[in-house]
Formats: sequence, C-alpha cells, structure tokens
Amino acid sequence: MYIALDAMGGDYAPNSTVKGAIEFAKEYKIGVYLVGDEKVLKKLLRKYRGEGLPIEVINAEDVIEMDEPPSVAFRKKRKSSMHIAGRLVKEGKAQAFVSAGNTGAAMAVAKFIIGSSQGIERPGIAVAFPTKRNKPTVLIDVGANVDSRPRHLVYFAVMGHTYVKEILKSSKFPKVGILSVGEEEGKGNELVKDTYPLLKMTKLNFVGNAEGRDIFTGEFDVIVCDGFVGNVVLKASESLGMVILDMIKDEVKKSIITKIGAVLIYPAIKRFKKKADYAEYGGAPLLGINGTCIITHGRADAKAIKNALRVATEFVQTNFNEKLYDNIRELLPEELKEELV
Repeated sequence: MYIALDAMGGDYAPNSTVKGAIEFAKEYKIGVYLVGDEKVLKKLLRKYRGEGLPIEVINAEDVIEMDEPPSVAFRKKRKSSMHIAGRLVKEGKAQAFVSAGNTGAAMAVAKFIIGSSQGIERPGIAVAFPTKRNKPTVLIDVGANVDSRPRHLVYFAVMGHTYVKEILKSSKFPKVGILSVGEEEGKGNELVKDTYPLLKMTKLNFVGNAEGRDIFTGEFDVIVCDGFVGNVVLKASESLGMVILDMIKDEVKKSIITKIGAVLIYPAIKRFKKKADYAEYGGAPLLGINGTCIITHGRADAKAIKNALRVATEFVQTNFNEKLYDNIRELLPEELKEELV
C-alpha cells in the first residue's frame, strides 16, 4: 500500500509533512509518496533521517497556495502537488490521497481527478465529534457542499452509517438524525422538511430531528446537514474548545490556590485536551469518492499528518467504498432510489 501525501500543503509544510510521513512509515511500515518540490523534500528526508523507509519522492513543479481561489487554482495548476497526488490514486499507484492544503482545491482534486463513487452525485466531509458518552457523533457534511438537496443528505446518511460501522467499529445499528432547530417533526427549513420523509423511507435507523446540543451528547451516532451549516458548526466548535482552554488557563493564574488546584486536576485536563485535539483524529474523510481522501487541518503538525495517514490506511484496509456500495443497495429501497434521481 502507498499513500499519496500532498507534501507542500499546509501552514507548516513541508517540514510537518515530511516529519509526519517519517513517523508514520516507521510505525506502520506502509509506503508514502511525498509529492512536491523534489530537491526540498529529499533534503528534509536526509535532515530528519528518513532514508531507508518506504518513502518515495514524486516531483511536482507547482503548489496550490492556501489563499488561492480553489476553482481557479485547480484549473490552472495542473502540475501542482495536489494534482499529481490525485492522479497517483486515479492511476492505481496509490490507494489514498492526504492533504493539509487548500480544502476547496483538495475536494476538487478528489471529485474531478479521483472521481465520485458510482451512483453518488455529491461527496461529503465527515467529522467525528467527541461526546460525553465516550463515543463520537459523526456530522456530515461539514463543508464539501454549501448548497445541498434532499437526495444528497440521504446519501450523506448512508455514508455516515457506513463510517460508524466500519471505521468506528460500532456493534449497534447507528442512530441517524437530521440537524434542525427543534426535535419535533415538521420543524426546520425547507431542506430539512423535504429530507425528513425520504430518510423515513430508508432502512436506516432514522430517529428524527437532532438539535445542536445533540452533537455533543452522544444521543445520535450520525447527524446529517448541508455543508454550509456543518462547516459553521465545525469552526464554532473548534474555536470554542480553544477559548475554553485559554479561559481556564487565565483563571488558574489568578491565585496560588487555583495554581495548586490546577496541578491536581492536570491529568484530567490533559485527557480532555486529547479528546478535543484535532491532531489526534488526523483528518476528516471525504466520503463518496472512488478512492480514499483525507483532508486534514491547515495547521496540521507532524502528529496530525501522521494520524491523517493512519486514518487513510484504515479506510483502505476496511474496503470502505465496497461497504458503502453494499449499504446503498441494502438501505435504500428501489422506489426511493427512483425518487432520488
């Protein structure tokens, strides 16, 4: 197995990507294609003692920058590290594509170079949120599609169901909900109201509307929404987590007593931070493409890159796309498939 890593993508690339690839290759003995500036990457491999590992450098003449308009950069920069990494997957030379770079461009590479899965019109980004029940809630879509239709949300639900069963290894039939402004049927915008009856027609364990608070309670295993709402939830949650930790640090510094108390509860705070740390989760999978694509945070450090490569490996090894095809056939009745066209 080889994973194609966009070695030039991300705020801390290429140092973070090279370090992460080395740590991953050492621990998992799985191959990595480092795609980017050949001279720079080979120099960093020597610097960080990566020789002798299953890491191969693939030269790319260009880079899609973080602040470039995704559609323009995708069309014009065909010799970029993202384009070439995507083509490695398309050609079967790599089994997965990982990037911490421009999210919109990475999604374009996944959809238009690697290609969508059979029968799926719109891929969706899934994120597993930590909950108080020590089992994550998968929210999908969190940014791949800002304008979604009811049929897209139905397929997102099947993708989320498959993610929970195959990657999170849930032994139970996942509980699926749709994000709305109230738990009662009939509440929500037109998209929610039109999607609700379609989800009821599936063989999914659809239990109705989910409210914002349900993302973190663990009441649902999968919550579907359009990418606009999902991305707002994701960014707000990331910001809130960092703000809470900063506020706690500020309060702790105010007296000797609180400083002593902080020492006593430090192990608990450390465990909480680990649960909330995106670097531990590696990255978010773009589901519904004809391959594996993991999009990780632009601020990804070596640890996050390593874990993104690990997550990509899990998707490949579990034959996720085959399981997704099976679930689409089994969970969506024929009459519903006709209605979704």
